[in-house]
Amino acid sequence: MDVVLSILVIAVLLAGVAFAATARVVKQIERGVVFRLGRVLPEVREPGLTAIIPVVDRLKRVNMQVVTMTVPAQDGITRDNVTVRVDAVVYYRVMDPVKAVIEVQDYAQAIAKVAQTSLRSIIGKSELDDLLCNREQLNQGLELMLDSPAMPWGIMIDRVEIKDVELPESMKRSMSRQAEAERERRSRIITADGEFQASRKLAEAADTMSGTPAALQLRLLQTMVEVAAEKNSTLVLPFPVEMLRYFEAVATGEPAPVRPSVPSAREPDGAPATDDGVRRPVERGRRADA
Repeated sequence: MDVVLSILVIAVLLAGVAFAATARVVKQIERGVVFRLGRVLPEVREPGLTAIIPVVDRLKRVNMQVVTMTVPAQDGITRDNVTVRVDAVVYYRVMDPVKAVIEVQDYAQAIAKVAQTSLRSIIGKSELDDLLCNREQLNQGLELMLDSPAMPWGIMIDRVEIKDVELPESMKRSMSRQAEAERERRSRIITADGEFQASRKLAEAADTMSGTPAALQLRLLQTMVEVAAEKNSTLVLPFPVEMLRYFEAVATGEPAPVRPSVPSAREPDGAPATDDGVRRPVERGRRADA
């Protein structure tokens, strides 16, 4: 009886050791690639419990999740000879675990090196304005450059994004001055356009007031009222002297003096002016007798 019990215990232990040697667990986020005697099996092991032959088989697990890889900042010179420093982010995932294991030694390291090289290449082919304002096309071009070597490795590039563009301090100051000059130009254009529209409206108002002189006088009086409301300015109005003399004559009852006309030294026809302001011709025959 003791012998039978010992045999059963030994059998259970051997079964446990065999199970531990042959059983493998593949996670939901992984796929298993089996090498049997150094040759890869075409069948990929799915998530769950799987069995291999001890000593003969070797299981390699491959992560199928999307990997986020930061590309280190790369220094480069753009096509318009500006030194910049650009970094990016690459999102990729494994589509074929067998190719990812066989075709490349370390697919993560390979993708990192290709991303750095492609980023430097895209910097040299682009201008500074494209890096700052037209990143969508650059992202697409960078994605295509990464897809070419990654597809034979069983890797799919999901997305590529240029994260940051660092400029020299001198270039930042130059761009700041350019932006300030552009804003000043726009403000001057807007001011000039406003002056032009105001001048057109004033011209139309002048045409309207020219047909009615009383409207001009009313506008003058309205301006005087607006200026007088401030109480901190002196209003000077031009007043003709002839009107003052007229009011003085009306007040005193005497006729207003007439301003004498200034005689000219010599008229075009040679006739001098008299005291009463009447020009008389000179008899030429009498001058000759004298």
